[in-house]
Amino acid sequence: MASFSVVIATAVHTSLGAEGTGAFVKVDGRECLLRSADLFFNRDPIKQIQLVVAADKFEESKRKFGDHLSFAGAKLISGPGAWMDQLAAAAEKLSGEATHVIIHDAARPAVSYTDLDQLIAEAEKHPIAVMTTPLRGGIVEIEDSGKPLAVRSGQKFQNIVTPWAMRKDKFVEMIQSKREPVAADIWLVRSSSLNIRVVSAADATLAKAMIAMLPKPKVRAPDNPFEEAQW
Repeated sequence: MASFSVVIATAVHTSLGAEGTGAFVKVDGRECLLRSADLFFNRDPIKQIQLVVAADKFEESKRKFGDHLSFAGAKLISGPGAWMDQLAAAAEKLSGEATHVIIHDAARPAVSYTDLDQLIAEAEKHPIAVMTTPLRGGIVEIEDSGKPLAVRSGQKFQNIVTPWAMRKDKFVEMIQSKREPVAADIWLVRSSSLNIRVVSAADATLAKAMIAMLPKPKVRAPDNPFEEAQW
């Protein structure tokens, strides 16, 4: 069975068109980075969670979130300000027992638990599994000048979002080459369009509504009354 190490990056993933640092925006009173970490707690296949914060925000983040994350089993680490460099910082501390790595954007707190279950399942079958969401409407390809070249149907395209899941060797290979996976190497996991990226207060309001709409994770019932009484 696969064992996963989770890397949550607070850097902006510009190659995916992401803008703005949304990791510290509050959604219903809690920062996105905490809500994003919550997605991975109490999952049997997940053995390690690392949350990477840029060095200039590390001390403040440690003071605000360190105790909570540590209690929940996650580790806050300091890293550079760029996406790939933050992944590299986490790569140096990967658990030896991890066979796979999940990469997630800290500004995406509204991920369905059932979509995560599917991603984990597909990661055991494919070297790299990437989550996507539906593209609404059509798109137009343009030149640098703004002149339109071609109109495309939205049905043939998907938005690439996080989380991603990949074998540890593929993750290390990506870090060493500093190149993200090419299309031919990835398996797409189609997921809910509720998975939005938060960059503003308006996005936070929308994310709150999205989270309320997501299916709730199944909670394991106690095996016996004595187990329940312990809590």
